[in-house]
Amino acid sequence: MPVTVVIGSQWGDEGKGKVVDLLSEKIDIVARYQGGANAGHTICFDEKTFVLHLVPSGIFHEGVTCVIGNGVVIDPVALMREVQTIKDLGFSVDGRLLISHNAHLIMPYHKRIEEVRERARDEGAIGTTGRGIGPAYVDKFARTGIRVVDLLDRDVLRKKLTASIEEKNAILRSVYGAEVLDVDAIIDEYVEFDKIIDPFVTDTTQYLCSAIAEGKRVMAEGAQGSLLDVDFGTYPFVTSSHPTAGGCCTGLGIPPTSVDSVIGIVKAYSTRVGNGPFPTELEDETGERLRATGHEFGATTGRPRRCGWLDLVALNYASMINGFTELCITKLDVLSGLDEIRVCVAYRYNGKVSTRFPSEVQTLTNVEPVYESFPGWAEDISSASNLNDLPANAISYLRFVSEYLQVPIETVSTGPKRAQTVTGAARELKADLSRRPAVAP
Repeated sequence: MPVTVVIGSQWGDEGKGKVVDLLSEKIDIVARYQGGANAGHTICFDEKTFVLHLVPSGIFHEGVTCVIGNGVVIDPVALMREVQTIKDLGFSVDGRLLISHNAHLIMPYHKRIEEVRERARDEGAIGTTGRGIGPAYVDKFARTGIRVVDLLDRDVLRKKLTASIEEKNAILRSVYGAEVLDVDAIIDEYVEFDKIIDPFVTDTTQYLCSAIAEGKRVMAEGAQGSLLDVDFGTYPFVTSSHPTAGGCCTGLGIPPTSVDSVIGIVKAYSTRVGNGPFPTELEDETGERLRATGHEFGATTGRPRRCGWLDLVALNYASMINGFTELCITKLDVLSGLDEIRVCVAYRYNGKVSTRFPSEVQTLTNVEPVYESFPGWAEDISSASNLNDLPANAISYLRFVSEYLQVPIETVSTGPKRAQTVTGAARELKADLSRRPAVAP
């Protein structure tokens, strides 16, 4: 079966862009299955750094076809800006970028609604990116959304948009006292957008299923992270879609039987952007060091990320709901220079110790992490090309993570560049995947 799913295992920002870019060398198709322009996938090569928000991360490999699936919500302005940037870099998108005709569009009123709603929430704000992602998904499930296919008929588009904008204007005016929107201006803007994207639009579900039947190698790329899943994350501090493995099938229209591997991308420590519980957060000098050394600022918003120790309780939960077949550990180099590295192996709550991850916010906010400590390493590991180039303490750290999760670590990233990657690590790591270390139930 030819489909590999690449999934963020934490709260996003794990380094999925680099991994997808690397793996795309042996892939025919990379398909993005959820989220919107709130995601920022960073790729570094030729001494340059690129951030992709909507276009799949395989676009910089000329032989790869990139698909934006029906599960993605598309911001036309962001997409066209991104496509132009890719062209300016000398990469062709003609015949290589396909957009689902069933994908929903982010409209100007989605951004406006999200902006005023977050402002009104004040201290109860979710911490959204302000890109209109949530309101676009609300309209999708309320069956009032505008899809790419709706752009084909100007009369249908006008009818749908007029109804939606009248409703949104009433909310903006009456509830938030905000400025209303112009129907005609929005219609004109999106009709022009249709002219630009028309060559890219197709039935991507049919395309992908045919490609899978032909034995083409497909990689499904998720955005955000498992702990932000609207059903399985730290609700309500979550995204509006399903970054988990289940979202791959519904976001692309492919059968689950076509998936043969699920790669979990794991940062060597933990980060989170925006509000919500974060048991291992470090609000001290070490947290500041991780942020500075790891350049932990949002690729999309520039917001500083909250930083903390690796949380294996949360990761084990992510592995359980996704069925990881292998792991990729990123940003291991950021831990270099620390005398001690701590890992959360359990939670203490109301006097009891447990390894269960309570996704309900009320409990997770009040758990106390139970840590295991490891000696750090001083060596610069950014030039490591195989596992044995790493310090013994770094190898011990990786082995413990693999054994706790009972999942092999195949890839280790030691820097942002393509070359700063150790592959085939599981063979040399020799982790014992037949049992789990003794941890309180």
